[in-house]
Amino acid sequence: MTTPLLSLTWTDHVTGRQGHLVIDRLVRGVSSGGLRMREGCTLDEVAGLARGMTMKEALHYNPEGRYIPLGGAKGGIDCDPQDPRAYGILVRYLRAVRPYIENMWTTGEDLGLTQDIVDRAAAEAGLVSSIQAVYPLLDDEATARRRLADAFAVEVDGIGLDELVGGCGVAESVLVALDRAGVAYEGTRVSVQGLGTMGGATARFLARAGLKIVAVADVKGTVANPAGLDVDALLAARDSYGTVDRTALRPDDLELSDDAWLSVDAEVLVPAAVSYAVDTANQAQITARWIVEAANMPVLPDAEELLARRGITVLPDVVVNSGTNAWWWWTLFGDIGADADEAFAYTRHSMRALIGQMLARAEADGTTARAAAHAIVADRLPVIAERYGWYG
Repeated sequence: MTTPLLSLTWTDHVTGRQGHLVIDRLVRGVSSGGLRMREGCTLDEVAGLARGMTMKEALHYNPEGRYIPLGGAKGGIDCDPQDPRAYGILVRYLRAVRPYIENMWTTGEDLGLTQDIVDRAAAEAGLVSSIQAVYPLLDDEATARRRLADAFAVEVDGIGLDELVGGCGVAESVLVALDRAGVAYEGTRVSVQGLGTMGGATARFLARAGLKIVAVADVKGTVANPAGLDVDALLAARDSYGTVDRTALRPDDLELSDDAWLSVDAEVLVPAAVSYAVDTANQAQITARWIVEAANMPVLPDAEELLARRGITVLPDVVVNSGTNAWWWWTLFGDIGADADEAFAYTRHSMRALIGQMLARAEADGTTARAAAHAIVADRLPVIAERYGWYG
């Protein structure tokens, strides 16, 4: 991959906080990638995420589908989302980058920001929508926008479809890995870091498939139970930031340290919170067989190399957590309707095919799953560039 097409840093004149935007590539003149807000967010971090978005878009290329991949991009704001000044900073950032959102960058929720907050701030910043740059590519804009709005209004057990579909894709990634290894779902133990949108939905789908969620971690620490946690009760007891109310725990649930989720006895670890969660030091605590990256960039490259030497497989974020982004576009472009069963079935089918292809390629090439994903992208990008126009 070459250098990004566009990279910029904005400084808020009120607080001095900085925000970043990186457009890695444009396809058909448009790019796709969420906007995150976290203390310490850097331009390098955003650039890595934008590059990952280019890969995610390419991985879901289906020449027979209505959704044609876009380029990759990402935005990031260096601020704690719980800071009282955060919303004002978000609005001012969106005003500053408004020309990009209007013309070439479609964005939405990411770490630290929910879609409703992004939508409200975008309206206050004078934008029609956070994804308005894609509207000229639609055959029937009004119908497409109504279909997406209807999909966002769908709820399953009181949880929005948009909050569930990404976790459905992560869970399916886990199930494919188990299937290929001949490991039964029932009794397979899982530890999840982060019980927000992605982590919570992943835990929900895996528990329903028969796996045992033995640990979850949030900002207060790790909650664990070797016999299995009551996932539904924990989900009902979390706040909007994914923090679980400890009064909802059962007597035999354990409260452990922040990093205990790494070392609990489990076959599968799902880092679903922050980037750079697994480094060269704490990777030594991990005994799981698989690490499934629901978060963006949670395992540092050097740590992944050490894990591979120990026979631990990392299923990379560029494939594993790509379901949410793809669902937006499948729905908007009309490959699927505003229906939960259809969304879950389409997501499972697509993710099962991608994960299967990646793991088969890794086995055939004698390499890691991440290297195999990069190889698949390398095969697809020239085709996309030739057929649809590529800038960057």
